[in-house]
Amino acid sequence: MSTPAPSLASLVASDAPFALIARDPDTVELLTGDVVDVDLLGDIPLTAPDGTPREVLALVPYRQVRERGFICHDDGAPLRCLVVTDHASFPRDELTAALPDATIPLADAGFDIDDEDYADIVRRVIADEIGRGEGANFVIRRDFTASVDADPRTAALTWFRALLEHEHGAYWTFAIVTDGHVAVGASPEAHVSAHEGVVTMNPISGTFRHPEGGATAESLSAFLESTKETEELFMVVDEELKMMSAVCTDGGRITGPRLKEMSRLTHTEYVLRGRSRLDPRDILRETMFAPTVTGSPMQNACTVIARHEPSPRGYYSGVAALFTPRASQVQGEPTHDLDAPILIRTAYLVDGALRVPVGATLVRHSDPYGEVGETHGKAAGVLGAIGAVPRDTPVPAEDDDAPTQPRVLLAEDPEIAARLASRNVRLAEFWLNPQDGGERGPFAGRHAVVVDAEDRFTTMLAHQLRHLGLEVSIAPWNTVTDEKVVGAELLVCGPGPGDPRQSSAPRIARMREVVAMRRASGRPLLAVCLSHQILADGLGVDLAPLERPHQGVQLSVDVFGEPASIGFYNTFTASVRPGTTRVGGAEVAADPDTGAVYALRGPGFASVQGHLESILSRDGLRTLERLVTDAFAPTEV
Repeated sequence: MSTPAPSLASLVASDAPFALIARDPDTVELLTGDVVDVDLLGDIPLTAPDGTPREVLALVPYRQVRERGFICHDDGAPLRCLVVTDHASFPRDELTAALPDATIPLADAGFDIDDEDYADIVRRVIADEIGRGEGANFVIRRDFTASVDADPRTAALTWFRALLEHEHGAYWTFAIVTDGHVAVGASPEAHVSAHEGVVTMNPISGTFRHPEGGATAESLSAFLESTKETEELFMVVDEELKMMSAVCTDGGRITGPRLKEMSRLTHTEYVLRGRSRLDPRDILRETMFAPTVTGSPMQNACTVIARHEPSPRGYYSGVAALFTPRASQVQGEPTHDLDAPILIRTAYLVDGALRVPVGATLVRHSDPYGEVGETHGKAAGVLGAIGAVPRDTPVPAEDDDAPTQPRVLLAEDPEIAARLASRNVRLAEFWLNPQDGGERGPFAGRHAVVVDAEDRFTTMLAHQLRHLGLEVSIAPWNTVTDEKVVGAELLVCGPGPGDPRQSSAPRIARMREVVAMRRASGRPLLAVCLSHQILADGLGVDLAPLERPHQGVQLSVDVFGEPASIGFYNTFTASVRPGTTRVGGAEVAADPDTGAVYALRGPGFASVQGHLESILSRDGLRTLERLVTDAFAPTEV
């Protein structure tokens, strides 16, 4: 390793772009090269004109969700690529000591949306979005802003040093400096990585703000018992498994939960892994962007963000994606590995204007002022580093001459470890264990078409159907043809957001057509969630909103004589008079007290309100197999 000081001095004096990245406790990497702005992820220049693979660090803005057809405020933020010509590594302590440490003055500092106004946004999202069935959770941001009268390169190096010294537990700590743009942050969350064919995602959720004096096992235990925080984590794991099922042949397996312990906050996290042969740019496109910073279902989350955030996001909730050529190249395999942290806990400096965006995940249990506090807590690590708020100071030892004690990780406390492990008792073993079956499944040799109604739970559902032996293709609601609707051996009409009664909405209207057309054909039909409600409506069953939405709720229900633990994500329900067992020629499985319909089956069709593919559905695979069998049955059950 070389001495860093001369390199850093030249970086400040020059206009050359560079990036500093700390990905392990001992090393800081310095990347230099040339900047190229491109339009699409597929345009990221991973190869030179002569075909030689090259390393690229890409700043991917939130606006790239347009590549998936999603809505956003388009601010024109470029997909900026640093094409690396030199990649050096330095001892972390040595490099840190060479960085500037003078305070960078700020002026006119504060949040662009005040606390009361943000709390009001939280209330509106819960009532108007979650309450109307638009989704399970949504992330709405606010920005801390200030004016900075300092050399931006010096500010970047100063803030990078402060984060190295005062923040810990980050996945990446980084400073990326290009012409007219500075990004400095300490992101706790790896969005997606791909290494030698293994894809990893790392959903982090649940935010424990450390009390004064620091976190303790007792205070953390109270946090781990929170229903809101637990359900929030399960919901984002479900959402990222949708993405994993789209890019990985084996769907993805979850491990954890674990703790992510930082200076002012502790989060809970899972790790998802699967195998893929996709180009890493395609993996990135299919996983834009993390539900932990957008919401679920993803497409509707983007629409809700556009409704409630008055300004564009820039790079907030995008990723910094490092594409590194593989050491060994195999014909037919991707040429690059990928490492892409989410761009959160990051300060941006452009033309003297500082911006630190932060957001809170809003769910049905959210307390508006609790979410206000969460945004303050998430901003605090970066704001402390840049001098906007006081930094945490360690409690001095009684003996000033005593050696510094290593940081004690609460995750190592046996009681905390046991509490974390106990969460998995609620989850489906299918997603916790290696997955096989496929060609040996009970429906081997048969084919299904899954109609996607804008909820990519369909990718997880398709994966489970493949596990049961079916060959499966997915068709979006707005492109599936009438010929495919009628001709498929098994048609699975999937879930989606929104009010099933709103027949004027194009998506709802088309799903009504699809369900009705398939019923009229007499061929096997399985309907899930939204489509189950549409099927029920066609049978003359009343539809109504639930008094309290079932978004990320686990219920034990009776499905035609067999108890099943199933995860629900519904705001509306079909309901019959309690005690009703048949309606419109179909058998009904319903709540004995409320009449909420959990499942239907009749000649050539079956339906279910819950999400059998969810990690919350412990009996999901068994119930799915039963209902597919019912759908294939040619006569009444």
